[in-house]
Amino acid sequence: MNVGRVRSALCVLIAAALVVESARAAEVAGIRLDDRISLAGRSLVLNGAGVRAKLLLEVYVVALYLPKRASDAPSVFAMAPRRIQMNMLLTVSSREIIDALLDTMADNSTPAELAAVKRETDRLVALISPLKEAKKGDVVTLDFVRGGTNLGWNGRFRGRIPGEAFNRALTRIWLGEKPVQPDLKGRLLGGK
Repeated sequence: MNVGRVRSALCVLIAAALVVESARAAEVAGIRLDDRISLAGRSLVLNGAGVRAKLLLEVYVVALYLPKRASDAPSVFAMAPRRIQMNMLLTVSSREIIDALLDTMADNSTPAELAAVKRETDRLVALISPLKEAKKGDVVTLDFVRGGTNLGWNGRFRGRIPGEAFNRALTRIWLGEKPVQPDLKGRLLGGK
């Protein structure tokens, strides 16, 4: 057996494994994000990701997964299933999360749109409130699947909120005309 050939073959295999691993994950603020996930039997690609910062504090990494890449909000809304994933970088109370969600939904929806999804919004509040806080390291997922939004918390299903109109109002927090953070909207839509 030629030791040199074995070493060369091992080096090639290790290099190939490293290339495959780097192709499977992106890193944002120290959080590794898969380039592809599976949701409702479909393969979704990481469309974009970035850090939500507030008062100079990095609060969470948010990632958008879609069936295929999109560079504008109307294209995102035309696709399903889709996922918004938040990896918490700080511990935040559930009340702070709820207030932030409601405020930014109001910034990006008309009063009539908000009234139309009030019952669904109340359901989201009821699902988040008992959790007391999102701890550093927690992963929160908002999956739009079969016409409704599934809330996940650290891989556990927390509940379902029906309706496409509600999901649009929720998604506009990050992708609306007045997003929670304009540069973050650009990153979610594939920008740098």
